[in-house]
Amino acid sequence: MGKRREARERAVQFLFQHDLNPPEDLDRALDEFWETQRAAAVAAEKGPATWGQPVPLPPPSAEEAATRLFADPLIRGVIGQREVIDGQIKSHATNWELHRIAAVDRNVLRLAIYEMLFREDIPPVVSINEAVDIAKKFSTEDSGKFVNGILDKIRGELLRPARIVQ
Repeated sequence: MGKRREARERAVQFLFQHDLNPPEDLDRALDEFWETQRAAAVAAEKGPATWGQPVPLPPPSAEEAATRLFADPLIRGVIGQREVIDGQIKSHATNWELHRIAAVDRNVLRLAIYEMLFREDIPPVVSINEAVDIAKKFSTEDSGKFVNGILDKIRGELLRPARIVQ
């Protein structure tokens, strides 16, 4: 899996958590999230014998740091632009109230819409493809179709090329 895909998956996981239980201190919540991710990876490497036991964590690897370096601005951007992003979802999700959309799908949409509207260094088709794949992985096969439908409508309204970086 590519580092950017992994970063997007982690961003969706954090956004899901944030959506259901918003923290008072975002910086602390992000630090705890990344520590938990590292602890889970270390425990998985060491095997079942260490599960449930405290495991000393090595410092973050260069790969982990790169993943966080890409994911953190996405997370902060989605949270900072959530009102605008949710407005886009509401206007394009015909017959769906925002709170009725599955939490995973809602946060996959938020991330992709943030990239499409606010990250001109990421082509919209990349954001759509990544979102569809992440929705299929963490939600359902139908979620991929639903996410694709909403994002394709938004892409059609963008005033920038869908396949190239500006």
